[in-house]
Amino acid sequence: MCDGRHACINAVRQTRRCAWVKDDALEVAYHDKEWGVPTRDQRKLFEFLILEGAQAGLSWSTVLAKREGYRAAFAQFDAQTVAGYDDRQLKRLLDDPRIVRNRLKIASAVNNARRFLEVTSEFGAFADYLWGFTDNRAIHTGWADGADIPATTKLSEALSRDLKRRGFTFVGSTICYAYMQAVGLVNDHTRDCFRYAQIKRIKLG
Repeated sequence: MCDGRHACINAVRQTRRCAWVKDDALEVAYHDKEWGVPTRDQRKLFEFLILEGAQAGLSWSTVLAKREGYRAAFAQFDAQTVAGYDDRQLKRLLDDPRIVRNRLKIASAVNNARRFLEVTSEFGAFADYLWGFTDNRAIHTGWADGADIPATTKLSEALSRDLKRRGFTFVGSTICYAYMQAVGLVNDHTRDCFRYAQIKRIKLG
């Protein structure tokens, strides 16, 4: 247990984390609590599909800073609601400073919500479709150095091809790999990071 506020802060700073994590409260919380955690939660899977697409050409810290804005603008990431957005709502989103106001990315979010529901209808759950790419098992890569982590893999290429075939947009191989990392298909925490072993013990529900 920490003895006082400064001791707690120092303890957090001394915790070994992945090299990409900056001294930023949002990044630290995301890394420590979410990144790489295997999930089958429908809403969470849709949320990260939207956020990873929004990140294209930007830093993840930029997207994290706008995450609450995205939650408000996109109905708390309810795919059914977002799939029903019309031109009036698209215009509203383009005028919303809380999100990345890129016309193609916003249109993509609505399109992908519709495709997301189609996949859900076909497979029973989007998670069943997605986790089928890894035979329902998380991949624990165990990299020693963050510089060795790839931006894309054969698996992300396969996922990207299939999503595009199904009509999804902003789902290139690099975006798909970041998505796989975010929702836990891949555990890319480096071996020296305190989260690597913790996540390795998590069983996919």
